[in-house]
Formats: sequence, C-alpha cells, structure tokens
Amino acid sequence: QVQLVESGGGLAQAGDSLTLSCAPSGRTFDDYAVAWFRRSPGKDREFLAQITRFGTNPYYRGSAKGRFTISRDNRQSTVFLHMSGLNGEDTAVYYCAAAIAPDGADYTNESDVWGQGTPVTVKS
Repeated sequence: QVQLVESGGGLAQAGDSLTLSCAPSGRTFDDYAVAWFRRSPGKDREFLAQITRFGTNPYYRGSAKGRFTISRDNRQSTVFLHMSGLNGEDTAVYYCAAAIAPDGADYTNESDVWGQGTPVTVKS
C-alpha cells in the first residue's frame, strides 16, 4: 500500500505564498486520487482540495477557494498544493490523503491513506 510524505511546510509571513508537496514512498500513486486537508489548532479537520489521478476535476472548498491551487505531476509522482495570500488563519498541519481510483474518479475517504502532515505557521 502506498505511503504518503508531505513536505514544504514551515514558517511564512502574512501575504506569502507556499507550495506543499505530497509524494508516495514504496510505489507510485498515479492511479490514486489525492486530496489535501488541514487541521488548525482547536478546529476540526478541514477538506481543502482534491484532484483525480489524471489531474482533472480539481475542486476546492471553504478557505481554499480562490487562494489555493492543487496540481499534480505524475512523472514526478507528486501532488502539489500552492497556497497564496497566506494569513494567520492558515496556520495548521496540512495533510494529503489518497484513494485508489484507476478510473479517474474523485477522491473518497473509503480505504484512503494519509501522510503524517507538514506544519505551516503564518505570522502576521
């Protein structure tokens, strides 16, 4: 089963942009749909964005709309989350999750796998 590793988190200033990466270990995940979530201090986990195995149908919810962009490069076997206009509300641990979807379906939380997360701290 694929294991996921997130990277790219760290300290940012308000207004900065940051790009997170999600890559598999053990095997490729070009047959997986992938999603990004985050958990802010004291809040429930929040779905941000998802993308199919083919890089199609990217969609976003809530805070991610208009500021975040999900993309993937299957040659590099990496999914990215580009975040712009960061503010203090974006301080969180960011997770990627993947669910096998060889037919190009959207991500679902059935039989999905998760990474350990990468923390992002935004200072005003």
